[in-house]
Amino acid sequence: MDVSQVIKTRRSVRIYKPDFVPEQNLKKILDAARLAPSAHNEQEWKFVVVKDAKTRKKLAEAAHNQDHVAEAPIVIIAVALNPEPKLSSGVPAYAVDLAIALDHMTLQAVEEGLGTCWIGAFSQEEVKKVLEIPERYKVVALLPLGFPMDKPGPKTRKSLKEIVCYEKFSN
Repeated sequence: MDVSQVIKTRRSVRIYKPDFVPEQNLKKILDAARLAPSAHNEQEWKFVVVKDAKTRKKLAEAAHNQDHVAEAPIVIIAVALNPEPKLSSGVPAYAVDLAIALDHMTLQAVEEGLGTCWIGAFSQEEVKKVLEIPERYKVVALLPLGFPMDKPGPKTRKSLKEIVCYEKFSN
């Protein structure tokens, strides 16, 4: 599948088959994150891979009872190891770096026939407690991963005319 097709095909998956995810598929997805660019190529991140059903259930509870977090056979948790630095623009570097890495993973998952759903609604403190993540780090997202139960249809998107302007900002 070419990258344009992968981008068009990717959907947020909230219903997963209970099927085991082969290790070679998981490794390709994790390697996609490893290859993602980051500020100064620091890669100040960790990805916690959770397969244990009891731990996934606790993560689902920490994610405001989003059941699909527990039902996916794997949950990948993205953790910023140095959440303080900002880019010269004032934007936190970790937010940009991990957004890119997570997007690489979601697109590689599509290539592998797998689905994901980027989870940003969760209790920072509860996830840290469940996974024994030190307080100084920041959990950025949870990424359930598995084979989709169904194939979600295409989502509507705004036209380019609505989201792009040239030379100067315009409403």
